[in-house]
Amino acid sequence: MFDLLKFLSRQESSKNVAKERLRLVLVHDRANCSPELLDLIKEDLIVALSKHIEIDQDGFDIQITKTDASNNGLPALVANIPIRNMKRS
Repeated sequence: MFDLLKFLSRQESSKNVAKERLRLVLVHDRANCSPELLDLIKEDLIVALSKHIEIDQDGFDIQITKTDASNNGLPALVANIPIRNMKRS
């Protein structure tokens, strides 16, 4: 049997995902940040951070996003960096 509510909730979910992807594309565009530049930044961050902490590179993720209105909606770099272990000096 076809469940209309599940179908509609799935569409809403897809709509929100597409909307978020479009928002990220526009922010990247306005920040003038190509995917290649973002990859270079990610590599540099991995090298710098690896001197002090052991990180999970597979879970490492960075994005350009938009700040809130109090910062005039400026682009911001947001990083998700899973830490496996702290290195001892």
